[in-house]
Amino acid sequence: MRIGIDSGGTFTDFIVVHDDGRLETFKLRSNPRDPASVILEGLWQAAGEKRADVIHGSTVATNALLERKGAKTAFVTTRGFEDIIHIGRQNRAHLYSLVPIHRNPIVGRELCFGVDERSHFDGTVEKAPRKEEIQQLKTKLAAAGVRSVALCFLHSYQNPENEQIVAELLEGEFYLSPSHFVCPEFREYERASTTVINAYVGPLMSSYLSELQKRCPHDISIMQSSGGFLSAAEAGRHAVRTVLSGPAGGVVGAVEMAKLSGYGKVLGFDMGGTSTDVSLAEGRPREAQEASIDGFPIRVPILDIHTVGAGGGSIARVDPGGLLRVGPESAGADPGPACYGAGDRPTVTDAHVVLGRIGPDQLLGGTMHLHVDRANRAVNCIAGQLGLDRVAAAEGILRVANANMQRAIRVVSVERGHDPREFALAAFGGCGGLHACEVAEELGIATVLVPRYAGALSALGMLMADRMRDYAAGVLGRKDVEDRFRELELRAAQEIPGAQIERLADLRYAGQSYEITVPWNGQDPAAPFHEAHEKLYGYRDPKRPTEIVTVRVRARVATPALNFHWEQRAPKAKPETRQVYIRGRWHTTPVLHREEAPAAKTAGPALILDYGSTTLIPPGWSFQVDRIGNLLITRDAQ
Repeated sequence: MRIGIDSGGTFTDFIVVHDDGRLETFKLRSNPRDPASVILEGLWQAAGEKRADVIHGSTVATNALLERKGAKTAFVTTRGFEDIIHIGRQNRAHLYSLVPIHRNPIVGRELCFGVDERSHFDGTVEKAPRKEEIQQLKTKLAAAGVRSVALCFLHSYQNPENEQIVAELLEGEFYLSPSHFVCPEFREYERASTTVINAYVGPLMSSYLSELQKRCPHDISIMQSSGGFLSAAEAGRHAVRTVLSGPAGGVVGAVEMAKLSGYGKVLGFDMGGTSTDVSLAEGRPREAQEASIDGFPIRVPILDIHTVGAGGGSIARVDPGGLLRVGPESAGADPGPACYGAGDRPTVTDAHVVLGRIGPDQLLGGTMHLHVDRANRAVNCIAGQLGLDRVAAAEGILRVANANMQRAIRVVSVERGHDPREFALAAFGGCGGLHACEVAEELGIATVLVPRYAGALSALGMLMADRMRDYAAGVLGRKDVEDRFRELELRAAQEIPGAQIERLADLRYAGQSYEITVPWNGQDPAAPFHEAHEKLYGYRDPKRPTEIVTVRVRARVATPALNFHWEQRAPKAKPETRQVYIRGRWHTTPVLHREEAPAAKTAGPALILDYGSTTLIPPGWSFQVDRIGNLLITRDAQ
């Protein structure tokens, strides 16, 4: 038995692959105060006393970073460079703000310490750290109540010897995060930031996983941000690699399910309870080597995902200027949208209830009753402030939310040289299908795909992901590139026996300050770089010398394919209908379960219900279910 788990802001999703290959899905309400209790409850419900392999998308590292609830961390670096994480790059995130808000680093200046050591740019050690100084440092760290230490010495990516000396002297006293282990790459600020974040969230991730494994008999792996999974032990040491683990599972699931339906170019549109994650893939998920989380750079392999605070629980409000705003604040799991029965603030979900798109007894297969009267009262508050009736206010909430999500999709497509009209929009998450056609229409996209198990696709993607580890070594200015590759491959073979090995490298034109990661071509390393550079920036210069900055090795163990057996039920002779407000008027709309949806193309409007999600097909769109159960929606010719 294999179980995929995605911990979301509102619900925790479970996908179970039984011994006979049968798939089962269910949801439980998330508990932000004790996420492990929900995981354990779901595992017992799914497996009982049977043993299972569990792949878990964790939000522990993400929440600890965003909420500033990580371990008390010290930053230890080369003397004279204690201000690295406070100075940063001096980039201006808000060019035209006269009073920009400075985001304080997660380690205060009083916990930044310098060590009298030095290595040159080529790795030559000029001065080794003295044992007496480190013993004094250890005393200071203990007196300050430090739990975790980030070690980041100058040029340690070339030669980690000095970091290793200090790490050995501090071993056993603190959670240690040396930069040569976390991010052995050049650029001292990005390396320091990544190392500090790993030190900050690592103790929480380690203790969370240890407690989880003590309380359940299953083997647990953790989804990482690059689209593969790690063992729990690896995730405890590489916590920074899990900051986007849930969304990464959704990207993998969307790409793999779209391939099964014959679509290679896909825009992922994952709308959950708290946020919407968008991505772009051309046959495989697009990856980056650096991202920014809460304003702090992290330099690890990570799927290229753009997130906006627009989800089913996003709260609608009228700002002081009288404009309607939606998000980024969310009602979350507690109290949740007003229609859940505890909250009273209007959300996107409440707007759908008012407009008839979500019925009172359709969520979670009818097991969760919604309070329509509470949704009406919540939206009435917005309507009163705007001088509108309730229906117009609800429609306005959805239009603002759609505009936020359209902008996010343009970031990963138009702003990066891609025409969204050439892609299919793969919509998933609990709310993705309710917005997909309207969002696609505004962007000129003609095809929407709502995968099977759309409400739990991130959990499904975790079961489709491969086991993966990434290794890197800085080689700027070095001649022993092949030797560095072999060192990384030896580590990979020892840590993941039997893995397939892939070589990659970061290259740039001499004098540039940015790199492109390309597959390694031993005979002509620059050839794939020139091609990638032209695709990204519109030109190539084969006569210009290139530099190899970083070499990378990816070790991968493939996961067996899942069996998607689809059984279609005969539709009811007279399907249920509901009055649904679409494009300014009420429509009598058939309501079908996915199993009853036709294999032949059928004109909208329609509502398609799943256990964990709902899809709205407006007039002007047609739909059908394909051989594996994916819902294909196409725009009618105008």
